[in-house]
Amino acid sequence: MNNSLRRQLLAWVLLPLVCAVALDAWLSHESAADTALVVQDRLLLGSARMIAEPISFEDGSFQQQIPPAALELFQSKEADRVFYRVTTGAGQLLSGYTDMPAPTAPVSGESPYFFDASMRDEAVRVVVFLQPVIGSPTSKPVTVEVAQTTRARRQLTNKLWMQAMRQQLLILVLAAVFILFGLHQGLRPLLRLRDDVRLRKEGSLQRLSTHQIPAELKPMVDAFNDYMERLENYTHLRSMFIENAAHQLRTPLAVLNVQISDVQRAPDKASADLALHAARKTLLQTTRLVNQFLTLSSVEAALADTVAMSRHACCDIVQQVLEDMAPQAHRKQIDLGFERSGSDCVIACNPAALREIAINLIDNAIRYTPAAGVVTVSIQASQTHMSLVVEDNGPGVAPGHSEKIFQRFYRVAGTDSEGSGLGLAIVKELASQCGGTVTVGSPASGKSGFVIRVAFAAESI
Repeated sequence: MNNSLRRQLLAWVLLPLVCAVALDAWLSHESAADTALVVQDRLLLGSARMIAEPISFEDGSFQQQIPPAALELFQSKEADRVFYRVTTGAGQLLSGYTDMPAPTAPVSGESPYFFDASMRDEAVRVVVFLQPVIGSPTSKPVTVEVAQTTRARRQLTNKLWMQAMRQQLLILVLAAVFILFGLHQGLRPLLRLRDDVRLRKEGSLQRLSTHQIPAELKPMVDAFNDYMERLENYTHLRSMFIENAAHQLRTPLAVLNVQISDVQRAPDKASADLALHAARKTLLQTTRLVNQFLTLSSVEAALADTVAMSRHACCDIVQQVLEDMAPQAHRKQIDLGFERSGSDCVIACNPAALREIAINLIDNAIRYTPAAGVVTVSIQASQTHMSLVVEDNGPGVAPGHSEKIFQRFYRVAGTDSEGSGLGLAIVKELASQCGGTVTVGSPASGKSGFVIRVAFAAESI
């Protein structure tokens, strides 16, 4: 049931309809029972009037004759039994059965009184009718009582109810047929969409047509088309990434091949060692480039799991990165410093992501800072934010290139850095995954240099 939209819609439409038919069936039975009761009451009253009409008082006694028609009114397919009793106002029995059931309430006036009772182990319906008699020695009227068993009434009730039920079931069946037809017609646009998607070739990113699409399906089609557009953009970026990666790897591999050939053709050990040293340097650069490719790809593939990190834990991670990269700074005689300021706070970040951000920022600063330069790394915390700031006194970046430096494989013109152009792209991707923002600027002192800040929102402690 849960796998079929048509069945779910049919169930949601038919179940209330079935409940309504069930309620109507109960109401129809009650109405049929009321109708049958009215019919029986009218027959009983008619019989009582016919019995009471010929009663008279002559020659000092009551004269009575039961008309045959009074009892023939009750003839039916069901063998109902009919009982009657006629008594004077003084309580004298004129005719009928002596064991007639007594009324459940006092009877007065000319209005008939009906009640249900039991007689000789059978349920009966009884009418009590008071008939005044001219010349009667007492002022009290004659009491006529007529009772009939309820077999014919039950038969009439069932007949009326079954007739109503047949009509209701016919209406229910017709409604189900028309609903199924309506569902089939209503779901045709959805089936057309299904066929449109099925008939597409592999790799097709064509948008779905919105022509003759119902208003209820248009949001789904628009969302699908939006996803296709984003998927096309993503596929295009991945394709460009692969092309750029292949281009970036081709050059160092070609250089490495030449350097190994130089080692093989070296005339002496000193030349061979020099070529081997150059080959090792190229290999390390290529290894770092491949690692950056893998890092960037993994960042795009999945979101990093974030945990609550204190300012102290963030400082420990950055301090460890600085210790690992101290030899690289020492080779260029760069003054690599670390500062921390602000109050304690907690951010939601992934420790591995923060470490990778620090590695790429510091590595980028060391590469672009000239020899004997200064690189300062700081953790600045407040009640609302915590920032990782890396400042150097290198050549800086022109204002028009502030956004371009985050593009993959982009290098600042006029520098001799051996970077791959992926470091800041990785920083931006990782910061975005952890909910951080990246901004760039110049040193507050007004001197040349470059400042990059990665800010994370602080959580309440």
